[in-house]
Amino acid sequence: MRTTAFLSMLALSAAAPGQPLSLREAARLALARHPSIEAGEARVKAAESRIDQARSGLRPKVNYSESYLRGNNPVYVFSSLLTQRQFGEQNFQIGPLNRPDALNNFQSQLTVEQPIYDAGQVRQQTRSAQLGRGLAQEDRRRTGMTLIAAVVRNYHGAVLAQESLNVAREAVRSAEADLARAEAVRAAGMSTDADVLSIRVHLAAMREQEIRRGYDLSVARAALNEALGLPMDTPHELSTPLTLSAASAGTLAEYEDKAARERPEARQVRLAAELAETQSAAARSALKPQVGFRGALEADRQRFVTRGGGNWLIAATLRWNLFNGLGDKARIEEASHALAGARAEQRQTEAGIRLQVRRADADRKGAGERIAVADAAVAMAEESLRITKNRYENGLNTVTDLLRNETALLEARTRRLAAIHDSRVATAALELAAGTLSLDSEILQ
Repeated sequence: MRTTAFLSMLALSAAAPGQPLSLREAARLALARHPSIEAGEARVKAAESRIDQARSGLRPKVNYSESYLRGNNPVYVFSSLLTQRQFGEQNFQIGPLNRPDALNNFQSQLTVEQPIYDAGQVRQQTRSAQLGRGLAQEDRRRTGMTLIAAVVRNYHGAVLAQESLNVAREAVRSAEADLARAEAVRAAGMSTDADVLSIRVHLAAMREQEIRRGYDLSVARAALNEALGLPMDTPHELSTPLTLSAASAGTLAEYEDKAARERPEARQVRLAAELAETQSAAARSALKPQVGFRGALEADRQRFVTRGGGNWLIAATLRWNLFNGLGDKARIEEASHALAGARAEQRQTEAGIRLQVRRADADRKGAGERIAVADAAVAMAEESLRITKNRYENGLNTVTDLLRNETALLEARTRRLAAIHDSRVATAALELAAGTLSLDSEILQ
């Protein structure tokens, strides 16, 4: 509890408006504030409570009851007078025995029940509850990793939106410079009004891009705040740049092996199979005998405030289920089929996890290769545009060549940013698929 409170305070200080917010701090804030984490914690605590419920089956049960009865049933009156210690010679008369007057009986009873041997049923129920807690804990861990991956995706999405807006603004400034250059060339008599109008149309298109990128940025920031568990309009200064991340260490086979061991889903299916085995054992234990103890203290009286007759009783019981309509047999068969299904699901889940790792690894490698291609494309587009501008100023290129190179540079820069974004997100997805994504992951740098 103290650790959670400390993380919450640290996250809140990092989330103060105007303060730089790094990617790692954003992930820490999300783990401290997001409702899904709170829900996961609640499920774990509920599972822990079920363990205590199961263990209570071996503890003594003490109950107190108070009841009031009134009637003139001969058997009831006869037995009540005996327990009240009020039976006298006059009660042996034939008339009162057959037609007694109505009688009150206030009964106070204290009972104690203690199982002595239950054929391991409580032990199996406790084990099932413990496995249920393990399932809840893995579900909470999966929620945390999924949330970190969402923060990485939305954080870099917001940075990408900001960088895309910057590229669009730069394209607008470049188009404005082209317009001034075209007007100067026209004034020198080296071009026509058509060239100037073409660049004005291009400038309008770049301004449309700028407007669209501006709204994309507002949506991306809102998505980030949702992932952080904050109000949608909370402002942030994002301090982690959209740059190349360090190459992930490890081969594909190593990531697959990690996923088979570390993924919450892989652990959950193993726990589910163990739970099915436990439930199968519990179903079989129902066929074994059970021994219990019961003790009772009782007081019976005709008036609530008066003292009456007291008695006590102790009993040891043996219960052996010899036949119950084949219900136990059906439950054993059900548990066996559930176990077989759990093991089949385990194999299916492990295969699916390995496929997810391969897909994430392919996305990461593909994004890395795209970055290399985009870097070369940006360099070539910048050089081509520089040459085209010089030739246009000297009347050696048309305005169409100029605009085509302007558009090519904008697209190349945008593709490069998108490739870097995809590389960062794919690296986080690979760690998520391997079950190793945490606050200590290098991808959060």
